[in-house]
Amino acid sequence: MQNANQGTSGNLDGEGLAIGIVQARFNADITDQLAQACLAELETLGVAAKHITHITVPGALEIPVALKAMADSDDYDALIALGCIVRGETYHFELVANESGAGVSRVSLDHQLPIANAILTVENQDQAVARANDKGRDAARVAVEMANLMDELS
Repeated sequence: MQNANQGTSGNLDGEGLAIGIVQARFNADITDQLAQACLAELETLGVAAKHITHITVPGALEIPVALKAMADSDDYDALIALGCIVRGETYHFELVANESGAGVSRVSLDHQLPIANAILTVENQDQAVARANDKGRDAARVAVEMANLMDELS
């Protein structure tokens, strides 16, 4: 039996992988930045552009249903959720953050399909701007690593 991974990254070879991306259009200035960073990292990891499906939905609450449709197709090795929820003055922030996150997890578990959740939940626009590039890149890396891990486990 192998030792637990101690700080080293898993298999980040994206060659031959099919990745689906669902991006919310709400807060598009941030979600576009997330998507650009994610797509650039997928390319760096060897995922061919022709194997990436990138769709947009109105907002974070619509991300899970689009992910489910993609997962139902069995065409993808991993999926990526991109969104940005900025806290406002009402309870709506908590509702959207909690429900979108739960929906993403449910699709992933129901389909045994890795989904990199890069739906930012931030207090303000400055926090979103500060996190967008790193989270976009991280989402690509998580998707590729988990797709490869799931392949190894099956």
